[in-house]
Amino acid sequence: MVLLLVVDLEPDLDPALAALRPLGGFFALRTVPPAAGAPSGPSSTLEEIYRDRTSSQGSNVQPDQTSEIHADSGDAADPLAFRVAKVARSLRTSEVRVGASVAHQALAARLWSAALGCAVLYGRIPDLDPGLLRWDADGGAPDDLWLSEVRPLPGDAATLAGAVLDGHLRPLTAVVRARYRVASGLLWGNAGSALAGAARELERWARADGRPDAAAGARSLTAELFGHPLLAGTGSLAGTAFRRRSCCLYYRVPGGGVCGDCCFTRPPRPSPHDASG
Repeated sequence: MVLLLVVDLEPDLDPALAALRPLGGFFALRTVPPAAGAPSGPSSTLEEIYRDRTSSQGSNVQPDQTSEIHADSGDAADPLAFRVAKVARSLRTSEVRVGASVAHQALAARLWSAALGCAVLYGRIPDLDPGLLRWDADGGAPDDLWLSEVRPLPGDAATLAGAVLDGHLRPLTAVVRARYRVASGLLWGNAGSALAGAARELERWARADGRPDAAAGARSLTAELFGHPLLAGTGSLAGTAFRRRSCCLYYRVPGGGVCGDCCFTRPPRPSPHDASG
């Protein structure tokens, strides 16, 4: 017997992606440029961000040269460095790895949220080509990302994986690993955690809004995505509950603890040379 999941979808992708707005700013995706007179907003495409600007010297940088970040660091001409420094300042940490990990997970969460929300509510996703997405390294959701053109794509798991995992998280993970010496297992754990978190929020909204179809759709798509080789080993998924096999390093933030999906049940004793993922 074949069971069919019938989902009450919104009409085909609208130019404003308005169906995402009730889910909150973390899911929303701007599709129009900043209004006249407003701050300039996103100035770099994510395609530009993913280029490793330090590739020529990155292999010669020793760990002790990248272990700390100062309050005034972060060049606006280098958006990734700017965001990492901003995150580190907000967390009151001098460790660049911590700022890089948290910044990486936050951007992964924004990408998963917008893509998964569209897939569940529209049955389609917009083309999230990194050349179409502009990013404001100094902005917060939903004003940090601007999709310059809405091109509909199918909303199945394979298309989501291609758009988010291959289109964004592979190059983002590679550049963060190269520049900030963060373990790849940690970064892919961030990607899994970000997806599960987006799914939980979408499911919570759907149930509160009387949309069991959307809640089931979020669970189904998330389970399929976690079958992808890049995510399959990142943790254990039960519905939208997730326990990762790595740690994002938040416990190293002053006053920080372990996250709800962390592999640790209590903060480990920090080690100056701890680079575990």
